[in-house]
Amino acid sequence: MKVDADDSGHSPTVYDSSISLELIGNPKPWTREQLRERKIIYSGMPDKEVMDGYRELRIQLRNRAGENNFVVMFSSLGKRANSVLTAFNLAASLAMDSHTSALLVDCDPYNKDFADLVSVEMDAGVTDFVADKSLSIKDVLYPSGVARLSVIPGGTQASSAVELFASVRMRDLITELKSRYPDRCIVLNAPPFRESTEARILERFADQIIFGVPFGDVTAEAIEDAVDTLGSEKFSGLVFQE
Repeated sequence: MKVDADDSGHSPTVYDSSISLELIGNPKPWTREQLRERKIIYSGMPDKEVMDGYRELRIQLRNRAGENNFVVMFSSLGKRANSVLTAFNLAASLAMDSHTSALLVDCDPYNKDFADLVSVEMDAGVTDFVADKSLSIKDVLYPSGVARLSVIPGGTQASSAVELFASVRMRDLITELKSRYPDRCIVLNAPPFRESTEARILERFADQIIFGVPFGDVTAEAIEDAVDTLGSEKFSGLVFQE
């Protein structure tokens, strides 16, 4: 991931916590028109109700976390793998805070919509990193097109995702990301909670969990069952999706 050099000529890296958050590389920023086309939120967008909804969600997550950074998992309760846009917008809302940054880790390698939300070409991702010990974090970390938001894509090893997410190297990756970036909030985009083993594995890495509820796709009983299964300690709320 490329970042600009500071006034001293030093080229800071993504791992240098002393640099200004504004220096986090974003070589191909989305324009407002491109953001609108992709339904990505941005400051000053015409739909104030949607923007305010994400702001309120950000406030609630931060209030629960206190002064610490945190890992929040987002997973749909519907049968369709439609959580990636909401997860991206959740991360974008966290990145709007000028005092912090966000990292979205796409842990749904079966859904190919993620690439359309990111302004740069991506190759290796989280499943590749876990499967290949020769890869470093910087090999799978990309700018998103949104200021202060970096991303790690799902990768190419979808068929082995269950075993990879359950591995020690996956646990170590999340621990490293959280400890190395004290000013960065991490969003995990998981496959549908009720339809996948992966989401149940990934929940162990999260400090907080938010469920997406697609309109007309989930009953009240299904929501209650999911919350009961998860328990109240990590459950942080619902996002109702059109």
